Amino acid sequence: MYNNVKIPLSLLNQVIYILENIEISNYCDAFLAEYYDLLGTLRKKKDSLDLRDAYAKIINAKDEDSRHWARMQYLEQRRSLRSDF
Repeated sequence: MYNNVKIPLSLLNQVIYILENIEISNYCDAFLAEYYDLLGTLRKKKDSLDLRDAYAKIINAKDEDSRHWARMQYLEQRRSLRSDF
């Protein structure tokens, strides 16, 4: 069986959007636990992809000023993600 699957980023964003907008107040605790676990995992994956993209901007910067700005953005994004835990 497959452990990892590749899906388009647009589909990941769409799934997160739909899950965030589903009315879940009438569901049982077992469902809610799985729902929040799934949504949290998808958000974490999205954040990881965003952070990887921010790092790529450092590597692909055209000049030193752009590289410095991209690095500051990356560090701020990484700090923000770590504070969420």
